Amino acid sequence: PYCDFNSHHAPSGLPEKQYIQALLADLANELPHIWGRKLESIFIGGGTPSLFSAESIDELLCGIRALLPFRPNIEVTLEANPGTFEQDKFRGFREAGINRLSMGIQSFNPPHLQALGRVHNREEALRAADIARSAGFDNFNLDLMFGLPQQTLDEAMQDLQQAMALYPTHLSWYQLTLEPNTLFYKSPPPLPDEDLVADIQLNGQQFIKNSCYSQYEVSAYARPGLECRHNRNYWEFGDYVAIGAGAHGKLTHPAQARIIRYHKYRQPAEYMQQAMQGSARSGEQTLTPADLGFEFMLNALRLREGFSPSLFTERTGLPFQHLKAGLDQAVQRGLLDFSGELIRPTDTGWQFLNTVIQLFLED
Repeated sequence: PYCDFNSHHAPSGLPEKQYIQALLADLANELPHIWGRKLESIFIGGGTPSLFSAESIDELLCGIRALLPFRPNIEVTLEANPGTFEQDKFRGFREAGINRLSMGIQSFNPPHLQALGRVHNREEALRAADIARSAGFDNFNLDLMFGLPQQTLDEAMQDLQQAMALYPTHLSWYQLTLEPNTLFYKSPPPLPDEDLVADIQLNGQQFIKNSCYSQYEVSAYARPGLECRHNRNYWEFGDYVAIGAGAHGKLTHPAQARIIRYHKYRQPAEYMQQAMQGSARSGEQTLTPADLGFEFMLNALRLREGFSPSLFTERTGLPFQHLKAGLDQAVQRGLLDFSGELIRPTDTGWQFLNTVIQLFLED
């Protein structure tokens, strides 16, 4: 009821073989846009990819290797829901080349899991971490939400304490938001008030810090050196090629001085048909200089340690002066700190990041 991602019901079963073939055809169609590049990371997400067999995931990764070179020690993440965990299956995922898992726990509290419409229970969530380790995964993320319907501070902290007791290498901890085109948006549940949510956030962040995890992004916490490389690429305004139904990509074309965002057909059947016919792109947008300043800051300001001014020029092709008006306002208002080497949010700016980002919108 809360999820606005591209998810579909498949009453007649998953068309695994056809979908893997479509993914590889889709990637082959994208190759002319990315010649000479190597893959730094792969993230298999959206819906529940762990419903697929280990054989299908192996076929996918073998097919990608045949089309694109990998960087050494590439990070390959698979999203997985606890209700899909089986020992042999996840051992097969590890053998296929998956070296990082992201588990959609959301909560360990049975009433909250029910309110969120999750199909797993508390026991399955706890068991998933054990299965992941037994299958050879020593790098895994737990997804956890707070600000859940009728959630108290104690309940939110109990969720965090249980998550930390599983010793994940990475934690994604974020507030439930009511997104358009969801059941929760149409019929809002009773959510905690803003003061209680703020108390949960402050107490939770301190608890996570005391558990030896550092916050490197708005909702991401990790043990030293185990930040998610794939997500960091997003926040640093890097490029990413997209394959799959409803997937979104961003590619820079230096020769034409263009940055393009594009997306694929959302409906799986239509996506598979279009991919096999030569292109699954359903639309694209060339970013203008006016777009670039805002879009870059929308991503980069999520990084707790900040970023170098040179990164802006490197990723957008624009001079750093393009940010001057918004940056001056933010510094004067005590929202950003600019030492000459790094731009980063102050403690106040970190709490009001949406306000900071708005300063970089151009008319």
